[in-house]
Formats: sequence, structure tokens, C-alpha cells
Amino acid sequence: MLSSLIQLPGAPWPVLPEGMHIVDFQTVSAAFATNGRRRTQFDGLLRAAGNLRAAGCGRLYLDGSYVTAKPWPGDYDACWDPNGVVEGLLDPVLLNFDDERAAQKAKYQGEFFPSSMLVGGVGSTFLEFFQLERFSGLKKGIVQIELVGDPMIQTR
Repeated sequence: MLSSLIQLPGAPWPVLPEGMHIVDFQTVSAAFATNGRRRTQFDGLLRAAGNLRAAGCGRLYLDGSYVTAKPWPGDYDACWDPNGVVEGLLDPVLLNFDDERAAQKAKYQGEFFPSSMLVGGVGSTFLEFFQLERFSGLKKGIVQIELVGDPMIQTR
């Protein structure tokens, strides 16, 4: 179960409280796939998660305005644990960061990064960076999803 969203000073929308919120895709769906746009984004997330799991990824982190109270998020942001991933089995789109990740957004409705990858000009990993609220710089929570055994994921 996810914690209730909280309002941080300077943040335009309520966010998850600080910390890792470990849930499954059913919980993510119930909490955030609440309108047509969000359901389309969720479907893309599930497809990408299926590819990641088939390539050996065990964990995904979900962030961005998708996991806030913003009614119509433009996309979602995710990072994935590269441990155990066989790059040759990974959809090459998930490693294509060109043109502000346009290919990722077109195929999966969101953006993906290896969790250990450094954010350009920031000096932290994406996993660390995702735990800071964009407008205020304050700490906030993100969603952690264990991919192995989640019944909503269909490997492709």
C-alpha cells in the first residue's frame, strides 16, 4: 500500500513522502492509472518492465510527475537496476538517450535510465536524483517495484 501524498513547500503537486515505497504493479495501477492518459502510460510501463524482466532486471524505480497528484503527466520517469541484466536481451530503445529519449517515450510513454547511471551535471545517480523534488530540491519518495514474480508483467 502506498502512503498518502504530501505537499512539500515549493512543489506544484503533492508527492510521496520521503523513502522507497515498495509496491507491486497492481498497487501502482490503483493509485496512479486513474484516467485515460495515465492508463496509456501505465500500459507502456508494463511493456517496458516485461522487457527488463526478460533481460534479467529484478527491480524498477518509478518517479516523475506520474507518481504525484498532477492530473495529466506528460510521461513518467523510471530507472532500473542493471545488476543481472543481459544487455543483448534488452530492448535497444531502453539504452537510446538521443533527442531527449524520444524513442523511449514513443514506444513506452516514459523515460528509462540505469539506476547507477550518473545524471549529467549533477554528480548523483538517477536513483539518488529521483529522490529529490524537482522544484523545491527537498527529499521525496519514489516507488520501488520488484519485477520478479509480479503477476501483471508479461515478458516479451
